[in-house]
Amino acid sequence: MKSVQTQKDYYAELGVDEDASKSEIERQYKRQASKHHPDLGGSEERMKSLNEAYSVLKDQSARRDYDHSRRTTYPAQTFVPVAQPTAQDVGVLGYCLSALLCLIAGFFLLFLVRFQWIWFLWPLAILAIFVLGCGVMMARNAMVAVNASLPTTNRIKRHTRLQELAFWSVIITGVYGLYLLLE
Repeated sequence: MKSVQTQKDYYAELGVDEDASKSEIERQYKRQASKHHPDLGGSEERMKSLNEAYSVLKDQSARRDYDHSRRTTYPAQTFVPVAQPTAQDVGVLGYCLSALLCLIAGFFLLFLVRFQWIWFLWPLAILAIFVLGCGVMMARNAMVAVNASLPTTNRIKRHTRLQELAFWSVIITGVYGLYLLLE
């Protein structure tokens, strides 16, 4: 049996998780080898380290020995895969601004169609209604974000059903007012 070096992280060398299957290890090795092969402009040292990592991880008994020696050498070290940072939340102001811009665009399109008296602009009216609907849903998300940003001791935070009722009452009243305005 060949001796494996426990100070090297073969999983990181190939770019796989510790619980990766044999086919995943082989697939990742082939990807890395096609990038770093010396005949294709890669580094010979990098290719040697890839070959060493693959030779240990593809053999079940060598992999088991390597994992065991890693656990005894570095018991507290765990493999954390490198990932991109998560997207940040846009915040309450972002929700409010996006809803406002969407509603303004929808009203503009709707008034443009209504007051131009051009009958073939009906697809634009459908688009305006769709944009207004998206604006209403964004406004609801803004309301939920505002509620979530309130401290837990705030009395308003507990009355989500009342907030929903008030929001949809305003929306229905606004739709009826818009109908009367455009009539």
